[in-house]
Amino acid sequence: MTDALETPSAFPSPDQGANARFSAALISPAPSARYAKRVARFGRLVGSWDVSARRLDERTGEWAEDSFAWHVAYILDGRAVQDVSVRETPDGPVTIGTAIRVYDADIGLWRVSYMEPARGEYCNLLATGHRKDGIRQDGTRNDGKAIRWNFSSITDSSYLWESFVSDDDGKTWWLAEHNEGTRTA
Repeated sequence: MTDALETPSAFPSPDQGANARFSAALISPAPSARYAKRVARFGRLVGSWDVSARRLDERTGEWAEDSFAWHVAYILDGRAVQDVSVRETPDGPVTIGTAIRVYDADIGLWRVSYMEPARGEYCNLLATGHRKDGIRQDGTRNDGKAIRWNFSSITDSSYLWESFVSDDDGKTWWLAEHNEGTRTA
């Protein structure tokens, strides 16, 4: 069975360059028809967001404030969702990190991979719906610590996201980051 978006309708011509062709091959205009309801779990976040963030420095115990833009799009013929976080600096925009979220029909869950090379953070999680308006993602960081990322209070114009870490394999959790997003597009 093929998806409605399986074959892209129009790729840029070779003279438009590799970047344009790569973008056209990666980015999809809509979710896959095959798993539209499942893809909607993260699909409702597709768009652009301004994010206010607070992150705990694990070494010092101090909280740091931050802000960045978060851009989310359907990818891979609408079977996945990818986001990229971008911070404005005096020298121009800097990409912070990216997450790829793919619905795995075999297990009925989302596979999530996050990469933030500058901080050396790499995480793998499994995600499912959580409560009426949220998404729960459980996994591990590259240092082996258990993590739980929760989206909550998701609306058309805002969301909350929190990152929790466990030092004892999930017996107890501590808040590591709190983000509040406001849709801009």
